[in-house]
Amino acid sequence: MTFCTVLLALILDKLLGETQKWHPLVGFGVWVNRIEARLNQPTRSRRKGVIAVILAVVPFTLISFVLDDLSKHSEWSHLLISSFILYIAIGWRSLIEHSESIVGPLMEGNIDNARAEIAKIVSRDTSNLNESDISKAATESVLENGADAIFSAIFWFCVLGIPGVVIYRLSNTLDAMWGYKSERYFLFGWAAARLDDVLNFIPARFTAISYALAGNFNTAISCWSSQATSWKSPNAGPVMSAGAGALNVSLGGKATYHGKEQIRPLLGPPEDRTTQADLRSIQQACKLINNSLLLWLMAIAIIGFVL
Repeated sequence: MTFCTVLLALILDKLLGETQKWHPLVGFGVWVNRIEARLNQPTRSRRKGVIAVILAVVPFTLISFVLDDLSKHSEWSHLLISSFILYIAIGWRSLIEHSESIVGPLMEGNIDNARAEIAKIVSRDTSNLNESDISKAATESVLENGADAIFSAIFWFCVLGIPGVVIYRLSNTLDAMWGYKSERYFLFGWAAARLDDVLNFIPARFTAISYALAGNFNTAISCWSSQATSWKSPNAGPVMSAGAGALNVSLGGKATYHGKEQIRPLLGPPEDRTTQADLRSIQQACKLINNSLLLWLMAIAIIGFVL
């Protein structure tokens, strides 16, 4: 049943894509903004951030437990409801489409349009990026968001069903909204960021293994073991380093955020054996996501058959 649910959710996502209107996470975002407006003033603290996370996540989690229990009275209703909720939680098609919207202008040599498209999915400054910079940023985004938008959601559904994927997606959304190290969110967003780190810890490493199996295995494992801890995020490190090795591409390095230049650790094979990012790197990253997803489906089917 788990395999059928995941497969149906992916089919729905492939056919329908991300809903443009009435997306549940939009409503959740409104609720989250109201909580933040009430609690994150006049003083900011971690304690208030913890309370905010509880208020944001617990009500919907309780509803998901009730929905999960009620739907189990019928296998068909449980399949359909579970598949729909998982479909809402994943972003496979949208991730691929966003990457394709960047590849198109790069193929045409239209750097301005490519900059405009990459600006929609990354937080770094994009106004002065060249073709290689754009390709690197897009490749990094595909690899990292593959873990967040696809594999982690599937993992938590397989482990805890409807409640698992609901808790994960809401927590990940909170991290995207509050998990900044700015003055406004440094203390208040701490709980949301740490919860997201905890929930992504295991699936991020499963994602890294998937990238290795679907790409250049030995290089991916080598990069993961030697470079993952140098990255600022404990979960993005394994995913990005394994992905860079699997694709045999150089990632990381210089990037500008909010007007400040940062020199990030380099990821990927040694310079004499690696390639610089270009539009083919974006396409290969998308292919790596698709092949990894196929591996996940095979693993879920095998585990379901054995159990």
